[in-house]
Parts: sequence; C-alpha cells; structure tokens
Amino acid sequence: MELELRYMQQQELLQELSEVLYAQQRELDVLRAEVEQLKKKLQGEPGLVDARQHEKPPHY
Repeated sequence: MELELRYMQQQELLQELSEVLYAQQRELDVLRAEVEQLKKKLQGEPGLVDARQHEKPPHY
C-alpha cells in the first residue's frame, strides 16, 4: 500500500513538473521572438546604435 501511495505521489509530481516545464518553454519561445524583433528593429535603424556609441558617459 505504501509503495502505491508513493508511486501516485511521484506521478502527480512528475505531471506538475511537466506542466511547469511546458509553461517555461512557451515563455522562452515568446522571449526569443521578442529579442529577434528587437534585433531586426535595431538593424533597420542603424542611427540608434551609432549615436549611442559616440555618446559620452554621464559622469563626464
């Protein structure tokens, strides 16, 4: 009986971990897509990148 109980608890935990992993993978996919969009936006506007490279740091 105790083995069956442990088995059921492990199955529940495994299911819960699987759901968490799936949710994290979906979030990671969204974040990757956002990063790609930002990279494309920056590549389309090179003046934004160049201007920041020539700015002096705030402490000057």
